[in-house]
This record gives sequence, C-alpha cells and structure tokens, in this order.
Amino acid sequence: MRRTVAVLTGLCLIVVAAACGERGQPSSAPPATPSASSERPAPGDHLLTLEHNGADRTYLLHASPGYDPNRSSALVIALHFYPGSGASMQELAGLDAKADKDNVLVAYPDGVGGGFNALICCGSQDDVGFLTALTDHLVQTWRADPNRVFLTGISNGGDMSFRAAVEGAGKFAAIGVVSGGYSGTLTTAESFVPKSPVSVITFIGGQDRYASTFQTGMQTWQQRLNCRPSPKASGAPGVTRTLASCADGSEVSVYTIPDMGHSWPGATSGQLAASAAGVSATDLMWEFFAAHPRRA
Repeated sequence: MRRTVAVLTGLCLIVVAAACGERGQPSSAPPATPSASSERPAPGDHLLTLEHNGADRTYLLHASPGYDPNRSSALVIALHFYPGSGASMQELAGLDAKADKDNVLVAYPDGVGGGFNALICCGSQDDVGFLTALTDHLVQTWRADPNRVFLTGISNGGDMSFRAAVEGAGKFAAIGVVSGGYSGTLTTAESFVPKSPVSVITFIGGQDRYASTFQTGMQTWQQRLNCRPSPKASGAPGVTRTLASCADGSEVSVYTIPDMGHSWPGATSGQLAASAAGVSATDLMWEFFAAHPRRA
C-alpha cells in the first residue's frame, strides 16, 4: 500500500521528485552541490550532498540570516511525501519563516526515487542510517544542538519519522507527523518502540482514507509506552486534541481535523496544502518541539 500524491495540473508533468511549475527547486538554492568536505557553514539556502553507503544523498539546508557557526542551533529535518522532493517539502511546510525568527536550521532531504524506505513504502535504501548520518554531520559541521534535533514529515515522510524515531538510536528528541502513521509489518512487534524518549505531535484528517489506520497506530504507540491520558485540552473549533504522558517521560499530542483529508493543515502553498483546516501544523509542532528537547 502506498500513500501517493497525484497531481493533475494542465500541462505540468511530475518527473520523479519534481513538482509542477513553481513547485520545483527554490530559485534561491545554488546550482552546485558541495560535498560534506567542501561546504562552508553560512546563512542562506544550500543545496548539499552527503555520501552514505557509497551514494551521494542530496538535501537542502536552510540557515537563518542570523545563523552563526560559532553558536549551536536547534535542527529540524523535514521529510517529503511520495513522490516528492526536499524542495516540495520546503514549499509546503513553511518552516523557513519560523526558523528565521528562532535561529533554527532546517534540512530537507531528498528521498531516493521520490520516496523514503519507511514503514509501508518506498524503496530499499538505508534511510534511517542516512538520517542519523545527516544529523551527525550537521551537529559536527553546522553546530546543530544534539539535544534539539527534531523530525517532521508528511505521508511517506511522516511514516519515515516514526521509523527513525524507533530505530534512530536516540538521535531525535521529538517528531511531528502530518497525515502519516505508525503502521505496517515492522510495527507488529511489541518491541518496535523507541528505547529512549521521543515525544510525538501528529495531525490526522478525518477525511483521510488512512485516518483509522493512523488513529489505531497512535493507540498502539501509547499502549506500548504506557502513556496515560491527560485532561482534554481546548483546541480550535471542530478540532479534537488529545494529550498523553508516557512512562518514559515522552508526551503524545494528537490533533484530529474532521473535515480535512490527506493534507498539511494550515499550509498556504504547495501540494497537500489545507489552508482552511482551522489549525496550523507548522505553528503547533514548532511550539511542541521547543518544549521537548531530548531527555536523558
């Protein structure tokens, strides 16, 4: 089963990971792709490569105008849908504007063949290994704070966030999952949970064809981590929010938007944008990440 984005827009054609018209690579990204050995940390948008398992993996990196390589910064790694690209995720999520205010690094990796080897699809790459290697590189070279590294993703990228949270050896403090879930063959094992605390905020559209799968996955996640429900918090009109505190010290926040489909709530541009959803996933997960650095 694949969670696939279909785009039917006039004469535009999707070529693996490129989106239509203005949804391709941002004009601000340089044409060259420096390797890890030649890149120079500085403010701006950077199109970079990192060798992993003998292959050059590409990613966009956004450093705020106030970025200082002599000061540590939080890091958000944002994972795209299938088929997609780092550039399409950069357009959709609107994370750069938040990063510019708070001096945070944002990385947008490209999946191989337009996708990540997540819980259901896509491909056979060692994407958990790539994401952990990317984290280590950005900690060492770009001074990302190892205690404030966060993952977010939508659809296939959301599934990948769950897989990396479990298999990523404590690299990630929290994940923000949009229209993605904890499901698939790997998750049938009781032991398939993080060995160190990883907090979760997730957004589920009630009209998403996978909504019941996502809800069941979150119930399973909380049962396995012995999470206890907290008093129901108030949210936007028509939006359900549940909170839970888990035995390992992590927290889980689940937003359900009844009238939304397979989308990113609050996004104003890009594929899968749902500007009228009533909440902003970007704003809410940004606040959640700030409140959930890595726990010992």
